[in-house]
Amino acid sequence: MTILVLGGAGYIGSHTVYKLIEAGRDVAVVDDLSTGWRAAVHPAARFYQADIRDRAALDKIFAAENVDGVIHFAAFSQVGESMRDPLKYYDNNLAGSITLLQAMLAHGVKTLVFSSTAAVYGEPPEQPILESAPTRPVNCYGETKLAMERLIDWTAQAHGLKYAALRYFNACGAHPSGLIGEAHDPETHLIPLLLQTAAGERQSVQIFGDDYPTKDGTCIRDYVHVDDLAAAHILALDYLLAGGQSDAFNLGSSTGSSVREVLETARAVTGQPIPAALAPRRPGDPAILLAASAKSRAILGWQPQYTDLAAIIATAWRWHSSHPHGFEA
Repeated sequence: MTILVLGGAGYIGSHTVYKLIEAGRDVAVVDDLSTGWRAAVHPAARFYQADIRDRAALDKIFAAENVDGVIHFAAFSQVGESMRDPLKYYDNNLAGSITLLQAMLAHGVKTLVFSSTAAVYGEPPEQPILESAPTRPVNCYGETKLAMERLIDWTAQAHGLKYAALRYFNACGAHPSGLIGEAHDPETHLIPLLLQTAAGERQSVQIFGDDYPTKDGTCIRDYVHVDDLAAAHILALDYLLAGGQSDAFNLGSSTGSSVREVLETARAVTGQPIPAALAPRRPGDPAILLAASAKSRAILGWQPQYTDLAAIIATAWRWHSSHPHGFEA
């Protein structure tokens, strides 16, 4: 049976495809390549270039493939862009998911692992964040992801769909082989920005605020390696296929690292000075975001293999060093 991965040419999607292939699974990938990279798709996976909103294209793919389960990564994910162009995000993320669910039901496929996000929580008052915490997104991206979760849940109640919504925190790192890694345009994530500066592609990085109520004044985030995230998607898929109940799961390390700690670790890993400049706080940046991930560990059996920040950054540095211009190199 085939696992169909929507958005399998993107950052987390491509790593999950590699993990599936390494586990001996049969995989087909669907991606429109608007933000993903054809070169990121594992050569053993069958590839279809198609838009998730194109029902006719999805029908052809489901008819051609004996699909056992779907993993859904196909969404735009830039917070700033979502605030400037909310219609683009609702059209692609929510309308695309409606089309996907319609196609799945029409072809009798009722197992779905959904790539959600910690952005559904917004700025929760208590840390670490439990799955039962209030969901109050503070940006359009998080709002569309929450709407997608609710859409999937109502569809599950009406049609017997089984799903897992995986809410992950700060994805980072690269495949241990160095073959694939993080490549966004524009890049907004801290670790790749640090590594681009270490490689001489940027003059410096900005630290947004040093007066937060944290141990060193900078924001604290929960960093989780992309390979561990990929493993969680497979565990969630197998859990559902074995009869597990639909649910939402946090994916995080349950430990936090401050911006300064990430900066100093990147300097140590790369051996480069990495100039950094202090900038004002960004509106809406919570001081601390930390996952409570006991549920995913207990129910899915998820055990992250990358627990050391230096080891995580080292995998990303291997990728950036060998691919200074991402997949365009």
